[in-house]
Amino acid sequence: MPPLTLEDIFPLRDITNLRLDPSRVRTIIATGDVIPARHTDVTIRSQGNDFLYPVAATKEITAAADLTVVNLEAPLIEGCPYHDSGFVFCGQAGFAEALQTAGVDVATLENNHIGNYGLEGIAETKRTLAAAGIDFVDRDSEAVRDVRGLKAGFLAFNGVGETIDRQAVIAQIEALRPRVDVLAVAFHWGAEYASLPQVGPGTAEDGPVEIAHLAVDAGADLIIGNHPHWVQAVELYGGGFIAYAHGNFIFDQMWSYETRVGVIGRYTFYDDVLVGVEFIPTLIENYAQPVPMEGTEAQAVLDGMKAASEELARKLAGGP
Repeated sequence: MPPLTLEDIFPLRDITNLRLDPSRVRTIIATGDVIPARHTDVTIRSQGNDFLYPVAATKEITAAADLTVVNLEAPLIEGCPYHDSGFVFCGQAGFAEALQTAGVDVATLENNHIGNYGLEGIAETKRTLAAAGIDFVDRDSEAVRDVRGLKAGFLAFNGVGETIDRQAVIAQIEALRPRVDVLAVAFHWGAEYASLPQVGPGTAEDGPVEIAHLAVDAGADLIIGNHPHWVQAVELYGGGFIAYAHGNFIFDQMWSYETRVGVIGRYTFYDDVLVGVEFIPTLIENYAQPVPMEGTEAQAVLDGMKAASEELARKLAGGP
């Protein structure tokens, strides 16, 4: 199988030429940050608590994958109060219906807002997800899903407001690796509002690049990054694929174009080999609903990702 290169992603590689057996193809979709709080929740309430409103324009994309994983960055609780400002986030428990409709299989809970309502808020979130048939992943919990005989494993770690425990990352990857065919690791990390992965205020001193390489060296196949709220560069490293940030997916950051933009990452595996990577740009409308972009607008997002990825590659190679 010819190895992936950046040129196979920007523009998208046509894998039909590879003559793959469809029964051996599996797809994993990952999105940007999902934060059904603040003005996103206000919008849901204004629609008569229409929890499906945020996923109405993208659910057919996300539900079509064999596995879909999101970073859930707000606890889901029954008593979530109305809030249109501040940085103490929660979403209503009913938002789990949106996740179900979007085909979400795994929610990663390692981030800097999942604990905004304390340990009980996290516990209630886990109960709500479990009742909806959605696996949750945090530093103490892994998830393994079987897709037609292929086992996909998921781990998650947070590096915002705390340091990532390098030894725990290595130990958990090495422990899960023999039990799965494909191993994806989600990280919450890096400076906000930047197109290249880097250390920022309040984030772990171990930069995203260093941690990503550590995880791939330990045995990870796919690195799913989030937190910067901008779409960032991608990297092919040591047989693994690293998406440093998918931007925002469901969130209320309407105050800039860059924070309204996200990408849905579609990762196609042939058995345990990553053979295709596609990014579908989305734009948040009305504080709550990501809508797929088209034409030149979508292409501009992909061109920006390509330029950032090439710049990162130059920097890592010692260039300017």
